[in-house]
Amino acid sequence: MQLTPDDFERIAEAIRRAEDKTSGEIVCVLARRSSDYAFVPPLWGAFIALASPWPMLLFTDLSPREIFAAQIAVFIVTTLVASWGPARYLLTPRAVKRARAAREAIEQFFSRGVSATKARMGVLIFVSFAERYARIVADEAIAAKIGNDEWQGALDLLLKDIRRERVADGFVAAIEECARLLAKHAPPGAHGDELPDKIYVL
Repeated sequence: MQLTPDDFERIAEAIRRAEDKTSGEIVCVLARRSSDYAFVPPLWGAFIALASPWPMLLFTDLSPREIFAAQIAVFIVTTLVASWGPARYLLTPRAVKRARAAREAIEQFFSRGVSATKARMGVLIFVSFAERYARIVADEAIAAKIGNDEWQGALDLLLKDIRRERVADGFVAAIEECARLLAKHAPPGAHGDELPDKIYVL
């Protein structure tokens, strides 16, 4: 997911070229992850610990006190194992990861000022790498003119290059496709450049 200084400049230049063709504003955000999912390991620890007494009751002669102590040990060990980074992501349900990434996309839409352009023509291109999630969020004025099917074409270009580990190429391709769509429905206006022409890396 590494971006070089040249990659940052390429993406910024692609945004500048795109915005010369439209009154829309394009902002890019690349997140390494949308959450640390710190709540997942204790949940798995609790689940396994709650289930652990049954086999001990059925197949051992341990006393209730010993079973309770073993249950605590199971909780601690399971939580520690599940806290290891790759295991934590693997054990997090896909629906939870997608929901967290979707929420982060909306938060970035507002926090980066994409929702505050004068003509309501802002577009966010968002990628959350760990969750393998990408989304284009358009403000209301442009969302009313361009349907999800059309935005999907830009997303497909983005994801195609990201799968090849060509992150910058993916963003540039998506920016160019968004510019093509925006130019048809939001020609250049009088508001000027309202947002920074850059990619934010979280």
